[in-house]
Amino acid sequence: MARRRLKDADRLTKKVFTRVNELKYKELQSICERTTHKDMSKLLRDFLYSRPIKTITRDMTFDNTMEELSHLRTEINLIGININQITKLFNSYPEPQRKAIYAKLAFDNYLRIESKVDRLLEIVSQLALKWLQA
Repeated sequence: MARRRLKDADRLTKKVFTRVNELKYKELQSICERTTHKDMSKLLRDFLYSRPIKTITRDMTFDNTMEELSHLRTEINLIGININQITKLFNSYPEPQRKAIYAKLAFDNYLRIESKVDRLLEIVSQLALKWLQA
């Protein structure tokens, strides 16, 4: 697919050269890394034309929390799969003794999931307090 042709007024035909010291260059590089710009020339053009520059910041304090949430999600999912398998077995056999065994297994798995959900709700409430500060 061919690029569309720019109007003469919009075409970038003139080059501008400048020099900066090492400190300013590192500062510009740092800004460029935190933005969506692919290269420094696009960043500088946005500066020159007074366009908004969006910087991307990452809060490293949430890394452990996100890892724990991911781990909890996996554990809850696996326990849910176990409960579904036990339920299928429960419904497959008409004998009351077997049904009692499968019901006990399902209940034990349910008790395991309860602590995980409690921890999940605790983390979510802490995040809500932090995110929804007035």
